[in-house]
Amino acid sequence: MSPTSIDYQIMWNRLIAVVEEQATTLIRTAFSTSVREAGDLSAGLFDRQGRMMAQAVTGTPGHVNAMAESVTHFVREIGPQNILEGDVFITNDPWMGTGHLHDITVVSPAFRDGRHIGFFACTAHVVDIGGRGFGPDAGEVYEEGLLIPIMKFAERGEVARDLIRLVRANVREPDQVVGDLYSLAACNAAGDRRLQAMMGEFGIADLEGLSEFIIETSRKATHAAIAKVPDGSFRHEMQVDGYDAPVLMKVRLDIDGDRLRADFDGTSGMSRFGVNCPEVYTRAYACYGLKCAIAPEVPNNSGSLEPFEITAPEGCILAARRPAPVSVRHVLGHLVPDVVLGALHQALPGTVPAEGASALWNIQISARPSDPEAGLPNREVLMFNSGGTGARPALDGLSATAFPSGVSTMSVEATEHVGPITVWRKDLREGSGGAGAQRGGLGQVIEIAPRAGYDFWFNAMFDRVEHPARGRDGGGPGAPGRVELADGTPLRSKGRQLVRNGQRLRLSLPGGGGYGAPQDRDPQRVAEDLRAGLITAEQAQQDYGLKD
Repeated sequence: MSPTSIDYQIMWNRLIAVVEEQATTLIRTAFSTSVREAGDLSAGLFDRQGRMMAQAVTGTPGHVNAMAESVTHFVREIGPQNILEGDVFITNDPWMGTGHLHDITVVSPAFRDGRHIGFFACTAHVVDIGGRGFGPDAGEVYEEGLLIPIMKFAERGEVARDLIRLVRANVREPDQVVGDLYSLAACNAAGDRRLQAMMGEFGIADLEGLSEFIIETSRKATHAAIAKVPDGSFRHEMQVDGYDAPVLMKVRLDIDGDRLRADFDGTSGMSRFGVNCPEVYTRAYACYGLKCAIAPEVPNNSGSLEPFEITAPEGCILAARRPAPVSVRHVLGHLVPDVVLGALHQALPGTVPAEGASALWNIQISARPSDPEAGLPNREVLMFNSGGTGARPALDGLSATAFPSGVSTMSVEATEHVGPITVWRKDLREGSGGAGAQRGGLGQVIEIAPRAGYDFWFNAMFDRVEHPARGRDGGGPGAPGRVELADGTPLRSKGRQLVRNGQRLRLSLPGGGGYGAPQDRDPQRVAEDLRAGLITAEQAQQDYGLKD
């Protein structure tokens, strides 16, 4: 007897457990702190056509939604006739994967009784992939590290030893990177074991019926949600820092019945530095922002992503052409939701938040001995840090929270364990949230110094320094970010810079914009913010009119 829709619904619920165990395996076995501590990863199950059926809740939209496209590239490049039981495929091609070389995507075909039934896929950010290191200074993708084309990591269970040797010869942390490759393969294998047990329990031989049920149900639900949005054409633009010149991001949102199209025509052209964004990553975050506002309850899979038509003109900074440098594509990619939500606000007022810090303030640190003859080892350290989110129509913004990426902040203890640095300060940045009826979320202040015997170079990849997050419906802007030494010496917000032993790097992360007129905020809440140290006395008086 064929499964009913109720049977498929139960199976769908079980699939979520399958892909969550897949992601948990990756977190438990990963070598890089970006995966183990911050959750900078994705994991999911795909059908034979390469369509994403289910994704783990753990993971970032940039990885998940880009991976939803990338598996189809694997199917095409490898060829169905070359997909064998025991195979594992790999790539970090920015245009075929998730946008830059540091993200490695691994795809493993799933078989049952000798028949190919689907794929497991996962992505993880590795701390080092060679080249210049994680930073925006390269002039071409060739400078940014080792590019692995779509190929087999293992064939019939036999790992490609020459690939391992090639990777080890091109990265600064070979044990860590190779360990992560095996961790990715193990992640997919764990998902496959769980899937086989589930299929045996439900007595199904393939995933075709279940896949059609999931994808078609999600597609219909998403189209129905879009149909509830008023028709029209809505335009919005936002200027951000860029590297050596400001970047203008423009979008036109066209809604007609149950169809939605976002076009980024008019956006600035490509940069000569690594802030460019491949279109796959732009689509990933544009879909995420729109889906959060329009169809948040619909599961995220190929069916629910397909109704969002996202285009950007080839050669603009949001659809960079090969071989453009793209190492820090997240800086602009994380700002894409602010742009599309600004347009959607015109169609659905009172729904979307104000602009936030949005782009992570990642910092890659290369610790080097002050005395090259001292015999101390070089160390690579990666930290993920977040500013404040924009205020919401009925709630304050979230402080020091990663939106839209969703990654966790690495603990100070884990970061200091990896390399010879000391984090001297990490606290909320008083007064950095934009004023409003709902206050923007606060950024944070972080101070980092090299330990005895070391200096460090750091790659700055920060935005919202010259162009802070804007408020919405009368709300004030969040505080802009600052990059400096602890003595006040200003530093650049992009590019490689040196911090010598005895100096401290200070990062003041930006805050989110406010929502609604500040005079509409309850005076009691203003007083509570003041007592908690979230705003200054000057702000309480000037922005909110609070009297002594």
